[in-house]
Amino acid sequence: MSDLASGPAAGTRQGLRMWVGLAWEVVRGGFVELWAHKLRSALTLTLLMLGVFTLVVMTSVLDGILDKVQTGFAGLSWDGTIVIQPKEAKTNDDQKRFAMSPGLRFEDLPRLAADHPLVTAFLPRATKRTTVRVQGGTERTFVTGVTPDFAVLMNRPVSLGRGLTADDARRRSSVAVVGATLASKLFGGADPVGRDVAIDGVSFRIVGVTAPTMIFSEEHYYDANGLLIPIETYMVRVDKDHKLTQVAAKLRSRKDVLEVKSLLLSRARQAHHGIEDVEITDLDAEMAKGFARFQEEMRGWTVVLSSLAGTVLLVGGVGVLSVMLISFSDRRFEIGLRKAMGASDFEILFQFLLEALVLASVGAFLGTVAGAFLCRRLSDLFPWGLVVNPVGLAIAWAVALGLAFVFGLYPALRASRLSPMEAMR
Repeated sequence: MSDLASGPAAGTRQGLRMWVGLAWEVVRGGFVELWAHKLRSALTLTLLMLGVFTLVVMTSVLDGILDKVQTGFAGLSWDGTIVIQPKEAKTNDDQKRFAMSPGLRFEDLPRLAADHPLVTAFLPRATKRTTVRVQGGTERTFVTGVTPDFAVLMNRPVSLGRGLTADDARRRSSVAVVGATLASKLFGGADPVGRDVAIDGVSFRIVGVTAPTMIFSEEHYYDANGLLIPIETYMVRVDKDHKLTQVAAKLRSRKDVLEVKSLLLSRARQAHHGIEDVEITDLDAEMAKGFARFQEEMRGWTVVLSSLAGTVLLVGGVGVLSVMLISFSDRRFEIGLRKAMGASDFEILFQFLLEALVLASVGAFLGTVAGAFLCRRLSDLFPWGLVVNPVGLAIAWAVALGLAFVFGLYPALRASRLSPMEAMR
């Protein structure tokens, strides 16, 4: 009874050991074939390696770029933000009408920026390009007047020293926060806090330096390459015309955009004698449009680079076909001898297909190692580092092995259908 029970199990184990042994012999034989034909194998492996390398690096870098751009858009702090700014006169009638208005000025703020339950804060901004002088040289750059809460609400963190304060605004203090890029230009990496700069001949004390940031808007560029000073000081010391570049409104809720737009336009008309010489931009909507355009461009690049990698892999698959056909021709006697000794057609088919997959696996492994190495070298260029995309890696291996299977099937079928007598002539 126990012999009957153990018989099928023992047969299964013996069959499994046979297939494992065959697989190991095929893998070992595959490496022997690769080594025996070094140049031919190197060309084939290079193509497979380049295809896998391209797919691995492409998917990983595109992920890194996506993370970087998402971080950059998030750093804009445009969520729930609308901006009122002067409207460009497009016709002669516009020029005549706008000339009757004082324009967007600092004096409009008591009316424009009056407290409202739907608005968290109003952030006026005035920018002028002028010459800044420090000991040892001058630089033509941007000077921007802002309120103390601008840095917090619009994501301009300070890395050295301090930011602007309400006391600076109240006293109209001659203090400035210098942008990270400008600080590097003017002071060459030295700590500028406590140093003096002259703006239009007026001395300002540097109290802080903004943190380095990705440049994703015109205002970001101005702030990184310029100086932030209290807007009250700006109006007294820098711009006697008291012109504002814009006034941003941070909303408590995104759904109140239309209502606050109408409110601000109404307030501006009242301040400008009934003339609507300003326009309002929804920065949140603009950011969404910009990100959608970026995603569309990314899809285009993905198609182009995927096609390139696929073409290289396809040529690599043709190389696998060539290698396996040559292997079939060189080993006809071996195939006939194995068949004469009892090897089945399926075993011969399995042997050749497994050799093709071994060839593809070696190429894919080399491509993976090279791609991972390059991703590691590029990691510092991305805000969250750069890691190998597992999806891209899986696709690369699947395509490489799939092509090896498809292109290795024809030589494998020819080998499996070869008669022993014909092969051993």
